[in-house]
Amino acid sequence: MRVRPHHRAGLLVGDDTSCSIQIEEEGPGGLISFNTLGGYSIPSKRGPVEDAGMRIYTHNLFARREGWEQRRALLRAGIAEMRPDVVLFQEEVRRDGYDQTADLVGDGFHIAHSSARSAREGSGISIASRWPIVAVRELDLTAGGRPVDEYEWATLIATIQAPEPLGRIVVANHFPDAAVDGEAERERQAVLAAEALRADATRHPVIIAGDFDAEPDAGSLRFLTGRQSLAGQSVAAVRAWDAVHPGRPCVTLDPDNPLVAAHLPGWPFREIDHILVWCGPGGLPSLQVDACERVVLHDGDTWASDHHGLRADLSMPGR
Repeated sequence: MRVRPHHRAGLLVGDDTSCSIQIEEEGPGGLISFNTLGGYSIPSKRGPVEDAGMRIYTHNLFARREGWEQRRALLRAGIAEMRPDVVLFQEEVRRDGYDQTADLVGDGFHIAHSSARSAREGSGISIASRWPIVAVRELDLTAGGRPVDEYEWATLIATIQAPEPLGRIVVANHFPDAAVDGEAERERQAVLAAEALRADATRHPVIIAGDFDAEPDAGSLRFLTGRQSLAGQSVAAVRAWDAVHPGRPCVTLDPDNPLVAAHLPGWPFREIDHILVWCGPGGLPSLQVDACERVVLHDGDTWASDHHGLRADLSMPGR
């Protein structure tokens, strides 16, 4: 396992942006639509978890490609309404003085960036937190693997000092090989991430989330969720979506999304973005999953990304 140096920024401040958007969320009763048109705001639906827990949000941003300025407005407004505590981005750009993560999350976030960046776009992965980030590690998932065309596969791990009762938590942004025929690589990379997080899971709640480029029945996901071993090792985490919506699909690479239709027609994998809560020493999830929703942001023909986002509300068990 190779650990890269990382980039970490302090508290960042952004300007305010508003726009009219429609947000669709996959809730317990089906697809829920909220509309800001005409000045109505989108309910945040945070509830009691806001004081006792956390909201985590992950999204592959599609960098600054097609229709970026329109997509930027959708993402900024959606994030402002969701009010996440921890944000994980994949394919986020940091180049030539521009920080896409800081641009989108706005005021009051501490941000850690991967040093691994694509050569063409300067895109990588990031973790933004409303609470202090006290330590950062970055795993080089390309080491020992097959040649990389563009993306530098990595796992970014941040130790975050959250308020009590959460306390110190460990959050990993996992961005493995994306190739359709890359599951062997994703399995190897899942083992690397698990090895890096194993000790943390004995002391703190651990969350691993991001664009896994694999569906729930793939070997890499089966390994991380305790359904099979790999390389003589086994771990266990709970998929947040399954805890709230057992048996229901969570499509995040949606063929109805025009960006997917234009750039990835016929791509065989649909449920590829995940939030996993590590099981602690006693075998139970280290955090309780109170809610998990697929987040779809679009305004007419403009969609925020080729991926849909995913968010979860988490709290200490038994609260």
